[in-house]
Amino acid sequence: MDYQKMLLIVNPCSGRAKMRGELLRVVEIFTKGGYDVTVHPTKDRGDATDYVSKLSQNDYSVIVVCGGDGTLNEVITGMMKASLKIKLGYIPSGTLNEWSAGLKISREIPKAARDILDGDTVELDIGKFGDRYFSYTASFGAFTEASYSAPQDIKNVLGQAAYFFEGVKSIANIKPVHLKLTCDEKEVEGDFLFGAVSNSMSVGGIVKFSDTLVKLNDGYFEVFLIRSTSNLIKLQNIVEGIVRQDFEREGIEFFHTKSLTVTGGDNLAWTLDGEYAKGENSIKIENLSNAIKLIVPKSK
Repeated sequence: MDYQKMLLIVNPCSGRAKMRGELLRVVEIFTKGGYDVTVHPTKDRGDATDYVSKLSQNDYSVIVVCGGDGTLNEVITGMMKASLKIKLGYIPSGTLNEWSAGLKISREIPKAARDILDGDTVELDIGKFGDRYFSYTASFGAFTEASYSAPQDIKNVLGQAAYFFEGVKSIANIKPVHLKLTCDEKEVEGDFLFGAVSNSMSVGGIVKFSDTLVKLNDGYFEVFLIRSTSNLIKLQNIVEGIVRQDFEREGIEFFHTKSLTVTGGDNLAWTLDGEYAKGENSIKIENLSNAIKLIVPKSK
C-alpha cells in the first residue's frame, strides 16, 4: 500500500482532554485508511500556527486538527500565512465546537475520523481581521470576553455553561461602544452592545441562522448587531427577535457584505473564534472566498 502523509495536530488540553484517551484509536483508523500519520501535540497557545506556517505545500496530503475552535483557528492561520492549499480535516474535541456543528461534523471522535477518510471536500470562506484570520466569527460586546477568559479547567468541567457563567460575572460592566461600520452595501453608526461578523450557522450558540440566510462559501459575511437600549421592553423585543430568528426587529441590524471597515474601536476587545484580539481605531475585515479545502461528512 502506498501511504499518503497526514499531519495530525492534537490539543491535549481541549474540552475535557478526551483526545488523550482516543489518540491511539484515531491514529489506527487513519493508518488502516492508508495514511502515514505524524502526530504533533500542541505545547501552548500559538504553537499550532508557528508549526504549520513553516510547512511547504508538498509536506503532507492532509492536515487534521483534533481540538477546539481555537486550535482550528491557529492551524488555519498557519495555513494562510504559508499559502497552503492542503486539505484540512477537523475532529472537534473542544468545549463549544460551534463551527463544526453547522457543518454536521460528528462530536464522536472515532466517527469524525472515519468521516474524514470517506468525506467530501468543500471550499469554504475564511475571514481576515487586519493581519489575523478567523474561520467563523469575529465578535465584540456582551459575553464576548467569556469565550477567552473562562479558565480551561472550568470549561472542561462545565462545558458550554462556563461561557455563560463568565458572561454573567461581567455583564454589569458591559458598556455600549460607539462604532461606525462601513461597507459597499451600507453604513451603520451607533452605540452597540454586541456585534458579530460571521461565516457560521450560529454565533455564541445563541444567535442562530437558517440555511436560507447563510452560505459558507458565497464570499459574504453575515453582520449581526445589537443596538444599546436602556428600555427593558425594547430589550425584551430584541431577545425575542433573536429567539425567533426575526432580525427585522427594532434594535437589531443584520446584513451581508464581502468586506467591512469598523471605525471607533480603539482598544475594543474582540474575539476571533473565541481567541482575544485587540481592536484598533479602524479595522478592515475581509472575506477570503473559498480559501480552504475542508473535508466534511459525505452527503447522504
